[in-house]
Amino acid sequence: MRKMAEKDALLAELARCVLEMEDDAVVNVAKEYVEAGFDAYEGITEGLAKGMEKAGQLYEEEEYFVPELLICSDAMYNGLEILKPHLKRDDSSKGCGVLIGVVEGDTHDIGKNLVKIMMETAGFDVHDLGRDVPVSEFIAKAKEMGTGIVCMSTLMTTTMGNMKKVIDGLVAEGIRDQFKVMVGGGPLSTAFAEKIGADAYTSNAAEAAKRARELVATA
Repeated sequence: MRKMAEKDALLAELARCVLEMEDDAVVNVAKEYVEAGFDAYEGITEGLAKGMEKAGQLYEEEEYFVPELLICSDAMYNGLEILKPHLKRDDSSKGCGVLIGVVEGDTHDIGKNLVKIMMETAGFDVHDLGRDVPVSEFIAKAKEMGTGIVCMSTLMTTTMGNMKKVIDGLVAEGIRDQFKVMVGGGPLSTAFAEKIGADAYTSNAAEAAKRARELVATA
Protein backbone atom coordinates (compact mmCIF):
# COMPACT_ATOMS: atom_id res chain seq x y z
CA MET A 1 0.00 0.00 0.00
CA ARG A 2 2.84 2.39 0.89
CA LYS A 3 4.61 1.53 -2.39
CA MET A 4 1.46 2.31 -4.38
CA ALA A 5 1.04 5.62 -2.58
CA GLU A 6 4.66 6.46 -3.36
CA LYS A 7 4.13 5.66 -7.04
CA ASP A 8 0.96 7.73 -7.24
CA ALA A 9 2.72 10.64 -5.58
CA LEU A 10 5.63 10.49 -8.05
CA LEU A 11 3.27 10.23 -11.04
CA ALA A 12 1.41 13.29 -9.79
CA GLU A 13 4.71 15.12 -9.33
CA LEU A 14 5.85 14.24 -12.86
CA ALA A 15 2.60 15.66 -14.21
CA ARG A 16 2.92 18.77 -12.03
CA CYS A 17 6.49 19.45 -13.16
CA VAL A 18 5.41 19.34 -16.80
CA LEU A 19 2.35 21.50 -16.19
CA GLU A 20 4.26 24.07 -14.15
CA MET A 21 7.20 24.16 -16.59
CA GLU A 22 9.78 22.87 -14.12
CA ASP A 23 12.12 21.45 -16.75
CA ASP A 24 14.99 20.86 -14.31
CA ALA A 25 13.00 19.48 -11.36
CA VAL A 26 11.28 16.90 -13.57
CA VAL A 27 14.64 15.20 -14.17
CA ASN A 28 15.12 14.52 -10.46
CA VAL A 29 11.56 13.26 -10.08
CA ALA A 30 11.95 10.94 -13.08
CA LYS A 31 15.20 9.56 -11.64
CA GLU A 32 13.53 8.96 -8.28
CA TYR A 33 10.65 7.21 -10.05
CA VAL A 34 13.00 4.89 -11.97
CA GLU A 35 15.21 4.19 -8.93
CA ALA A 36 12.11 3.14 -7.00
CA GLY A 37 11.57 0.42 -9.61
CA PHE A 38 8.32 1.75 -11.05
CA ASP A 39 7.21 1.10 -14.65
CA ALA A 40 8.65 3.61 -17.13
CA TYR A 41 5.73 3.25 -19.56
CA GLU A 42 3.29 4.20 -16.83
CA GLY A 43 5.56 7.08 -15.84
CA ILE A 44 5.16 8.47 -19.35
CA THR A 45 1.46 7.82 -19.87
CA GLU A 46 0.20 8.55 -16.34
CA GLY A 47 2.78 11.17 -15.39
CA LEU A 48 4.45 13.21 -18.13
CA ALA A 49 1.66 12.82 -20.69
CA LYS A 50 -1.03 13.72 -18.15
CA GLY A 51 0.81 16.96 -17.38
CA MET A 52 1.10 17.74 -21.09
CA GLU A 53 -2.58 16.99 -21.65
CA LYS A 54 -3.49 19.46 -18.88
CA ALA A 55 -1.18 22.06 -20.41
CA GLY A 56 -2.97 21.53 -23.71
CA GLN A 57 -6.32 22.13 -22.01
CA LEU A 58 -5.03 25.38 -20.51
CA TYR A 59 -3.84 26.40 -23.96
CA GLU A 60 -7.30 25.76 -25.39
CA GLU A 61 -8.78 27.81 -22.53
CA GLU A 62 -6.29 30.61 -23.34
CA GLU A 63 -4.69 30.45 -19.90
CA TYR A 64 -1.47 29.19 -21.48
CA PHE A 65 -0.04 30.43 -24.76
CA VAL A 66 2.59 29.09 -27.17
CA PRO A 67 5.64 30.08 -25.03
CA GLU A 68 4.21 28.28 -21.98
CA LEU A 69 3.31 25.23 -24.06
CA LEU A 70 6.85 25.03 -25.43
CA ILE A 71 8.40 25.15 -21.95
CA CYS A 72 5.95 22.46 -20.80
CA SER A 73 7.08 20.30 -23.71
CA ASP A 74 10.73 20.91 -22.77
CA ALA A 75 9.96 19.59 -19.29
CA MET A 76 8.18 16.58 -20.76
CA TYR A 77 11.11 15.78 -23.06
CA ASN A 78 13.56 16.09 -20.15
CA GLY A 79 11.53 13.52 -18.25
CA LEU A 80 11.32 11.29 -21.32
CA GLU A 81 15.11 11.23 -21.62
CA ILE A 82 15.27 9.63 -18.18
CA LEU A 83 12.37 7.21 -18.64
CA LYS A 84 12.86 6.04 -22.25
CA PRO A 85 15.93 3.82 -21.62
CA HIS A 86 13.89 1.88 -19.06
CA LEU A 87 10.92 1.09 -21.33
CA LYS A 88 10.23 -2.62 -21.77
CA ARG A 89 9.89 -3.27 -25.48
CA ASP A 90 7.02 -5.48 -26.62
CA ASP A 91 7.92 -7.42 -29.78
CA SER A 92 4.40 -8.73 -30.45
CA SER A 93 4.00 -6.19 -33.28
CA LYS A 94 7.51 -6.65 -34.67
CA GLY A 95 7.70 -6.36 -38.45
CA CYS A 96 4.63 -4.14 -38.82
CA GLY A 97 5.44 -0.71 -40.18
CA VAL A 98 3.84 2.49 -38.92
CA LEU A 99 3.97 5.67 -40.97
CA ILE A 100 3.40 8.71 -38.77
CA GLY A 101 3.32 12.45 -39.32
CA VAL A 102 1.54 15.75 -38.66
CA VAL A 103 -0.46 16.76 -41.73
CA GLU A 104 0.45 19.68 -43.96
CA GLY A 105 -0.18 23.12 -42.49
CA ASP A 106 0.37 22.11 -38.85
CA THR A 107 3.68 22.23 -36.97
CA HIS A 108 2.41 20.99 -33.58
CA ASP A 109 4.19 17.68 -33.05
CA ILE A 110 4.22 17.06 -29.28
CA GLY A 111 1.37 14.55 -29.44
CA LYS A 112 2.81 12.88 -32.53
CA ASN A 113 6.17 12.44 -30.80
CA LEU A 114 4.51 10.78 -27.81
CA VAL A 115 2.59 8.41 -30.08
CA LYS A 116 5.86 7.55 -31.85
CA ILE A 117 7.48 6.58 -28.55
CA MET A 118 4.51 4.47 -27.52
CA MET A 119 4.40 2.75 -30.92
CA GLU A 120 8.11 1.94 -30.79
CA THR A 121 7.67 0.55 -27.28
CA ALA A 122 4.84 -1.62 -28.59
CA GLY A 123 7.31 -3.10 -31.09
CA PHE A 124 6.24 -1.34 -34.28
CA ASP A 125 8.75 -0.27 -36.94
CA VAL A 126 8.01 3.48 -36.99
CA HIS A 127 8.71 5.77 -39.94
CA ASP A 128 8.39 9.38 -38.73
CA LEU A 129 7.77 11.95 -41.47
CA GLY A 130 7.79 14.82 -38.96
CA ARG A 131 5.44 17.78 -39.06
CA ASP A 132 3.79 19.87 -41.80
CA VAL A 133 3.93 16.83 -44.09
CA PRO A 134 2.54 17.23 -47.64
CA VAL A 135 -0.08 14.75 -48.77
CA SER A 136 2.24 13.58 -51.56
CA GLU A 137 4.91 12.63 -49.00
CA PHE A 138 2.50 10.44 -47.06
CA ILE A 139 1.49 8.67 -50.29
CA ALA A 140 5.04 8.22 -51.56
CA LYS A 141 6.22 6.67 -48.28
CA ALA A 142 3.13 4.45 -48.09
CA LYS A 143 3.84 3.14 -51.59
CA GLU A 144 7.41 2.44 -50.53
CA MET A 145 6.27 0.56 -47.41
CA GLY A 146 3.59 -1.42 -49.21
CA THR A 147 1.56 -2.25 -46.13
CA GLY A 148 1.11 -1.22 -42.49
CA ILE A 149 -0.51 1.58 -40.51
CA VAL A 150 -0.74 5.26 -41.41
CA CYS A 151 -1.03 7.60 -38.41
CA MET A 152 -1.90 11.26 -38.93
CA SER A 153 -2.35 14.05 -36.40
CA THR A 154 -3.29 17.72 -36.26
CA LEU A 155 -4.25 20.24 -33.62
CA MET A 156 -5.80 22.67 -36.12
CA THR A 157 -9.30 22.54 -37.55
CA THR A 158 -8.03 24.25 -40.71
CA THR A 159 -5.80 21.28 -41.60
CA MET A 160 -8.15 18.41 -40.77
CA GLY A 161 -9.18 18.18 -44.41
CA ASN A 162 -5.67 17.09 -45.38
CA MET A 163 -6.29 13.78 -43.60
CA LYS A 164 -9.09 13.03 -46.05
CA LYS A 165 -6.76 13.95 -48.92
CA VAL A 166 -4.21 11.39 -47.74
CA ILE A 167 -6.89 8.69 -47.54
CA ASP A 168 -8.18 9.67 -50.99
CA GLY A 169 -4.59 9.45 -52.25
CA LEU A 170 -4.24 5.92 -50.91
CA VAL A 171 -7.48 5.00 -52.67
CA ALA A 172 -6.32 6.59 -55.94
CA GLU A 173 -3.08 4.60 -55.81
CA GLY A 174 -5.02 1.38 -55.19
CA ILE A 175 -3.32 0.71 -51.85
CA ARG A 176 -5.97 1.82 -49.34
CA ASP A 177 -6.83 -1.77 -48.39
CA GLN A 178 -3.16 -2.45 -47.57
CA PHE A 179 -3.17 0.07 -44.72
CA LYS A 180 -5.03 0.77 -41.51
CA VAL A 181 -5.44 4.53 -41.06
CA MET A 182 -5.44 6.12 -37.60
CA VAL A 183 -6.02 9.80 -36.81
CA GLY A 184 -5.66 11.86 -33.65
CA GLY A 185 -5.48 15.39 -32.31
CA GLY A 186 -7.42 17.89 -30.23
CA PRO A 187 -10.21 18.88 -32.66
CA LEU A 188 -10.85 15.36 -33.97
CA SER A 189 -13.45 12.78 -32.97
CA THR A 190 -14.59 9.26 -33.76
CA ALA A 191 -17.35 10.74 -35.92
CA PHE A 192 -14.80 12.70 -37.95
CA ALA A 193 -12.64 9.61 -38.40
CA GLU A 194 -15.62 7.65 -39.71
CA LYS A 195 -16.63 10.50 -42.01
CA ILE A 196 -13.25 10.62 -43.77
CA GLY A 197 -12.91 6.84 -43.97
CA ALA A 198 -10.23 6.31 -41.30
CA ASP A 199 -10.11 3.04 -39.39
CA ALA A 200 -9.66 4.56 -35.93
CA TYR A 201 -9.50 7.73 -33.86
CA THR A 202 -7.53 7.83 -30.61
CA SER A 203 -7.33 10.62 -28.07
CA ASN A 204 -3.91 9.91 -26.52
CA ALA A 205 -0.60 8.15 -27.12
CA ALA A 206 -1.20 5.09 -24.94
CA GLU A 207 -4.59 4.49 -26.55
CA ALA A 208 -3.02 4.86 -30.01
CA ALA A 209 -0.50 2.09 -29.35
CA LYS A 210 -3.19 -0.19 -27.94
CA ARG A 211 -5.55 0.44 -30.87
CA ALA A 212 -2.74 -0.15 -33.36
CA ARG A 213 -2.08 -3.58 -31.86
CA GLU A 214 -5.81 -4.38 -32.10
CA LEU A 215 -5.91 -3.32 -35.76
CA VAL A 216 -2.92 -5.51 -36.60
CA ALA A 217 -4.46 -8.47 -34.75
CA THR A 218 -7.68 -8.20 -36.73
CA ALA A 219 -6.09 -7.47 -40.13
